[in-house]
Amino acid sequence: MASLRVRFGRTVVHIRKTESRYSQESLAHAVKIHRTYMGLIERGKANATLDIIERIARVLKVSPARLLSDSD
Repeated sequence: MASLRVRFGRTVVHIRKTESRYSQESLAHAVKIHRTYMGLIERGKANATLDIIERIARVLKVSPARLLSDSD
């Protein structure tokens, strides 16, 4: 089973590509993080802080819990 970090990244990518208008770079800009850090998060290579998880959720208009679930 993939780590929570990897599953979180996959969920962010899925929601970003299917439910939003954001590219990876534009999402990073909206969340106020560097685009390479967003890429690391989406690939499961970086640990996002709770604050970053909250900001990503807010920008994508989903709950933080949804980003951490396995459903996507």
